[in-house]
Amino acid sequence: MIRKAVRGDLPQLAEIETQAFASDRLSQRALARHLRSPSANLLVAVAADGKVDAYALLLFRRNAAVARLYSLAVDRAARGQGLARRLIAAAEAAAASRGACILRLEVRVDNRLAIRLYEELGYACFARQAAYYQDGTDALRYQKPLACST
Repeated sequence: MIRKAVRGDLPQLAEIETQAFASDRLSQRALARHLRSPSANLLVAVAADGKVDAYALLLFRRNAAVARLYSLAVDRAARGQGLARRLIAAAEAAAASRGACILRLEVRVDNRLAIRLYEELGYACFARQAAYYQDGTDALRYQKPLACST
């Protein structure tokens, strides 16, 4: 099941963040701030037992046609179940429902699995950002048009 995150999900989200990223991690405090923010949408994939297995964080700007998939992470034990695909679809729907016509994201140039997934889902690379991540790794910037009402 995919739903909006709630405060009780924060410890599990922080654990997923720690597992998924060696640097550029969101702290539990930052996740809590996004949870409360009207310019963010934090979606979680929840297993039948209630465990949070993955999340997607969307960011919005007021009156902007572009939304940003800021972060996406899947718990190691839950990988290979299609959770990232389902979360991306839910993120696209959430962005379109808020009037976004484009969804953008950044991905490490060395994250081949994520790059392949985004390209399979129709995202196109439009830029490379040098030394984007804390460790100096470049990022590829991707975007996808969404069905919007503007």
